[in-house]
Amino acid sequence: MTEETRLRETICLLAKSMFDRGLTFGSTGNISARLPDGGLLVSPTGTSFGRLDPGRLSRFDAAGQLVEGDPPTKEMPLHTAFYDTRSSAGAVVHLHSSHAVAWSLMPNADADDFLPPLTPYAVMKLGRVKLLPFFVPGDPAMGEAVRGLAGKRSAVMLANHGPVVAGKDVEAACNAIEELEETARLAMLLRGIPARQLTEAQVRDVVTAFDVEWEA
Repeated sequence: MTEETRLRETICLLAKSMFDRGLTFGSTGNISARLPDGGLLVSPTGTSFGRLDPGRLSRFDAAGQLVEGDPPTKEMPLHTAFYDTRSSAGAVVHLHSSHAVAWSLMPNADADDFLPPLTPYAVMKLGRVKLLPFFVPGDPAMGEAVRGLAGKRSAVMLANHGPVVAGKDVEAACNAIEELEETARLAMLLRGIPARQLTEAQVRDVVTAFDVEWEA
């Protein structure tokens, strides 16, 4: 099995796992991963995470030209913005996960630090998450908003829409976006309750221990 074949199958396996657990639904969400030759594998437009076909993934060459497979997701500007601004990005995942979307609608959601510090794991896997404003789906301005962060965030939340996370590889990106959704779920469960969040000192300890990008 070639490395590309293995990556195709991994993308579809992880996408189906997220679909089966209700992290995205219908034909929502998209996923991409960097190939060793600098190209990309991308989920096609209008497809369901529960039924992705490894042989029909959109295949881009290193110059950004579609060379094989079905037409790609309309959210390509989001994906390319992360790859172009974060040299460490090996994969990008976008979901329409319910709790993250719900938290983005809350009037007290912090645009610069979207997730409250409830557990160390969101800090470790995501750093600070930027809440971006609402954009019409497919609007290239979403990609420009990500570019405006100059590579300083690995995760953003599109208000009223869903999270987008970049990781070193497809497994890391999927794990991180699941942590984002779980933290948002906890935040919604605890809404209005004076829960004990991590203190600034505890967050700093986690950031230092795991070398987390945090100040940006």
